[in-house]
Amino acid sequence: MLPPDNDNDATVERGLTMTDLMHKYRVGQLVDLIPSMSRSAASGHYEIVSLRPADGGQSPQYRIKSRSETHERVVAETDLILSAHRTFND
Repeated sequence: MLPPDNDNDATVERGLTMTDLMHKYRVGQLVDLIPSMSRSAASGHYEIVSLRPADGGQSPQYRIKSRSETHERVVAETDLILSAHRTFND
């Protein structure tokens, strides 16, 4: 087997997809949803459930879940910030 030509090839060989390379956050990380007047959302932390492709060249998207809501949300990366907490219990 030939060595990879660049870092992107090596990353793909380790099982990551192009979608993984485009996202700032990873599945399982805790994030906070930036408040917005245009949506009603639970306060507190959300867990990244899955990575979604960017919609029409826009910001990458994520499926997130709050413990205080029964449903999941799909939000743009620009609507999220990394939570200072590592787990829901913090």
